[in-house]
Amino acid sequence: MESIESIMRYDKEKLSSPIKTVEDKWRLLPAFLKTKGLVKQHIDSFNYFINVEIKKIMKANDKILSDADPNFYLKYLNIYVGMPNVQESLGIAQSISPHECRLRDITYSAPITVDIEFVRGKQPYIKKNVEIGRMPIMLRSSNCVLTGKTAAEMAQLNECPMDPGGYFIVRGTEKVILIQEQLSKNRMIVDKDSKGNIECSVTSSTHERKSKTYVTTKKGNFYLKHNIFSEDIPICIAFKALDIASDQDIMQLVGNEEETFDAMSPCLAECHRAQVFTPLQALEYIYSKIRQRMYGTKKSKADEARDVLKNVILAHVTVVDWNFRQKAVYLALMVRRIILTQAGKIKLDDSDYYGNKRLELAGQLLALLFEDLFKLYNLDLKKVADKNIPKVRVTEFDITKFMRTDPITNGLANAIATGNWTIKRFKMDRGGVTQVLSRLSYISALGMMTRINSQFEKTRKVSGPRSLQPSQWGLLCPSDTPEGEGCGLVKNLALMTHITVDVEETPVARIAISLGVEDIENLSRDRINKYYTVFLNGNILGMILHYERFVTVFRRLRRAGYINAFVSIFPNHSHKCVYIASDGGRVCRPYIIVSNRKPLVTKHHIEDLCREFRCFEDFLHEGLVEYLDVNEENDCMIALYESQITEETTHLEIEPFTILGVCAGLIPYPHHNQSPRNTYQCAMGKQAMGTIGYNQRNRIDTLLYFLAYPQAPLIKSKTIELINFDKLPAGQNATVAVMSYSGYDIEDALVLNKASLDRGFGRCLVYKKQTCAVKRYANQTYDRVMGPKVERDTYKPIWRHQALDLDGIAAPGMKIENRQVMVNKEMPTVTSTSLQPQMGQVKQTEYKETPISYKGSEPSFVERVLITSNQEESFLIKMLLRQVRRPEVGDKFSSRHGQKGVCGLIVPQEDMPFSDLGICPDIIMNPHGYPSRMTVGKLIELLGSKAGVLEGKFHYGTAFKGDKVVDLSETLIEKGFNYLGKDFVTSGVTGEPLAAYIYFGPIYYQKLKHMVVDKMHARAKGPRAVLTRQPTEGRSREGGLRLGEMERDCLIGYGASMLLLERLMISSDEFEVDVCGQCGLIGYSGWCQYCKSSKDVSTLKMPYACKLLFQELQSMNIVPRLSLKRYNEI
Repeated sequence: MESIESIMRYDKEKLSSPIKTVEDKWRLLPAFLKTKGLVKQHIDSFNYFINVEIKKIMKANDKILSDADPNFYLKYLNIYVGMPNVQESLGIAQSISPHECRLRDITYSAPITVDIEFVRGKQPYIKKNVEIGRMPIMLRSSNCVLTGKTAAEMAQLNECPMDPGGYFIVRGTEKVILIQEQLSKNRMIVDKDSKGNIECSVTSSTHERKSKTYVTTKKGNFYLKHNIFSEDIPICIAFKALDIASDQDIMQLVGNEEETFDAMSPCLAECHRAQVFTPLQALEYIYSKIRQRMYGTKKSKADEARDVLKNVILAHVTVVDWNFRQKAVYLALMVRRIILTQAGKIKLDDSDYYGNKRLELAGQLLALLFEDLFKLYNLDLKKVADKNIPKVRVTEFDITKFMRTDPITNGLANAIATGNWTIKRFKMDRGGVTQVLSRLSYISALGMMTRINSQFEKTRKVSGPRSLQPSQWGLLCPSDTPEGEGCGLVKNLALMTHITVDVEETPVARIAISLGVEDIENLSRDRINKYYTVFLNGNILGMILHYERFVTVFRRLRRAGYINAFVSIFPNHSHKCVYIASDGGRVCRPYIIVSNRKPLVTKHHIEDLCREFRCFEDFLHEGLVEYLDVNEENDCMIALYESQITEETTHLEIEPFTILGVCAGLIPYPHHNQSPRNTYQCAMGKQAMGTIGYNQRNRIDTLLYFLAYPQAPLIKSKTIELINFDKLPAGQNATVAVMSYSGYDIEDALVLNKASLDRGFGRCLVYKKQTCAVKRYANQTYDRVMGPKVERDTYKPIWRHQALDLDGIAAPGMKIENRQVMVNKEMPTVTSTSLQPQMGQVKQTEYKETPISYKGSEPSFVERVLITSNQEESFLIKMLLRQVRRPEVGDKFSSRHGQKGVCGLIVPQEDMPFSDLGICPDIIMNPHGYPSRMTVGKLIELLGSKAGVLEGKFHYGTAFKGDKVVDLSETLIEKGFNYLGKDFVTSGVTGEPLAAYIYFGPIYYQKLKHMVVDKMHARAKGPRAVLTRQPTEGRSREGGLRLGEMERDCLIGYGASMLLLERLMISSDEFEVDVCGQCGLIGYSGWCQYCKSSKDVSTLKMPYACKLLFQELQSMNIVPRLSLKRYNEI
């Protein structure tokens, strides 16, 4: 009996014991990342678009009618997006894998099919599965072939199981739709205008239109401002037009405080001065201020004004049966907000505050684009119907014959390929929405998926939008942002951030009303000011008296699962409002709920999670964890650690290190580094060579960098394990001695051990792609690939063709040097017009040589050759060229702490210093890199790596925790090493012991893509530009080295005039011209065309660009004349 009781007691304790250690909690992270976060938001958004949003768009535009025949109609019944396939020859559709699309340069897309009902010859017909276009499919989305595949099945499809997905393949190129940051729609923002006046603005966004409405202040009065009005409307006239007839009603709507009366009195007086007393007069006044429309209308002035008030002004506030009450209350709130701001009771809104921002994902952007294309498609069909129905014809008009697939297919593919989102309805014209997925390393691809692009102009030097906002805590990575013009504008998501998708409003509204939210219509105007206004996604839902009880019950229902987990609610006391948000694009993150000073997640729950008895969703459904967005966080008390929980605490952070993003999470001990160093590492970590995926050997990309011998870092962090960086690493553990050794390590240069390089340290493989298309032309001629030309004497291929196989394509494994031919292609001289042979002649096609040659200072080896075909029915020859590079002087390396440096010297091992155990360092680093940069994290990494090597285990350097320095130092002592990590070192040159102990141990070093071979450039003579006859620009064009304005000024300062003449003319574009001594104009061949004489013509040298400038000025009726009097007299 006793034993059973003790077991029961033990179990009770175990079940109810809260988490005591931080170790347990982090296990929620991998469970979270399986379902949400990082790339999942792109996939969720795209899935929502193709499963829900696309059907809504179809239903909103489901009928096409014709003006020519009232009986004709075409109705869409349903719409589907299929599985990815490709139309092969003979029109056979074949399923396709993403890898095949990459290799064959085709688009990974699926057909969009519709079921339609249409009239043909006065009879209705139903036709199913009519294709209207093709939709590019996001990898790993619900319609992708990779969904639900195991690692083994992925390997059969040549895909890496670690690949994040979330991108598109368009014409063989991987494209990412970047997350776009925007100000939230349908929300009031109170701010100052350019003249310093306080104004309240609302950007209304509906399916039909986007418009911005302002309530602005001018000379103490309030005005309604909108682009549709030629001048601002006094606010009281606007109220009267919205059916608030009496002045008393207007005052009660805005507020009954003293400052409200004072502020509104001048407005009422202005309304009386304008002789506007009734709603009809107000509507006529508003009509007089509408910018005159182009087309004539048969409506009365009042009706026209009513239409504008209903559909344009505050367009998101719906008007039912011409009842403007809701709109009037909204307008009154805008005015009230300005009055309270002027009185100092509430503060101005901050447009940079992250609660006022929304993030647009691929699904939302594609929905906008598809809706626009679908409307244009329907409009074209209507035009076709209007044009063809009146025609008398033998067969009846069948609209399905005119349903082409090109407009939607090309519209979607071109937008993703170019990144230009042009939507005429909203006057939206954005560029750079998509970018090519960076495949430099695994981390650069993953980092790109979490990147946020701001709509703010990068050229403007404004600090506000760029600075780190407190509201971004835990949602955006504080370290990962580029240097330069994009600083602070291009941001990255933190590890546990989730971006919401639209949640249906109706159920939320019903629950709110059942909890006591009263309709505005039922409240008298004097009671309105006592109540809190309840907003749902920027629309007024109603009013509530006991707001605290309402908020508490609403949150309980959300935790119980009756309301979607991503719906947020928060009261704002200064605004006297309760805001409920269920719209998409809000950033939120999960927190553990705390009740009665105890976290609801207990040890028992975590153990179940480890045994896979429960998943992250179960924690949500059971109300143990909940998502909070920025606004709701303001209404909560969140503890970072269990020890900080107090009576007021409402939530507990799952893991503090999740405030960092993917790239910053790789840094060991980032909390010991100076802030900008972490920012530098975030940029350089994306440029580090390593591995990009398990399928890297099967890829043929434009440029691929691989490290020959990548290693997992000795000091890990939790993030490294979560994102599988240890399986696809980018770097090597190098033994580093921190000391000054020779002068070749000054200014961050590194001294490398030659023996380490021989063994493969820092060795990399560079792969480049060469493509050749063998085309078929309109006149039925083809390109052809010919075999190699041979020398007459030896019958061996000529030098340029030595790499070619018998089929005229370079053979795999062949060494290929500069200017040697890779594909010996010939093309017809005539490709456009048809070649008609004359009578009695055989059709002859003349060919010209157009070989694909190799350009490069270093020879390459042909790794692989792929011969395939693309959708344009042309042969495609792809070649992968390989170069093996070992580090040399000038190559760039970096540790994970922003400590970058180039190789300054490569020293033989016998000249390198060595420790008393005979350990010789791979890298010698100058100690002067530490004091000013304060990268203490690097010092701890060396200690931890050294301890890890001696113990045979990986240590953790996770942010805000990680293994302690004391523990690491004690491990070193146990293994017989110095407590401080310093070693006794002997000089390799003199053989004498060094005068100081040297800090000595392994540090993880990254080899960056910047190599001296790719940058080295000089020229003596070479090609010149056709127009200016000056040397071309750039390394790829064998260009000259530019002597710019500053260098010119410097030479002038030194008085080196002959050097200037030599640089700027003799070595650049020297040109002899004939100049007439009388008129000063340029002639030719000793003859002046203007004077019709050759008497005074002199020859002189000048830059060709100067002669060109003179001639261009003459074309604009400006005549520059060269005066030669001074010289001719001599």
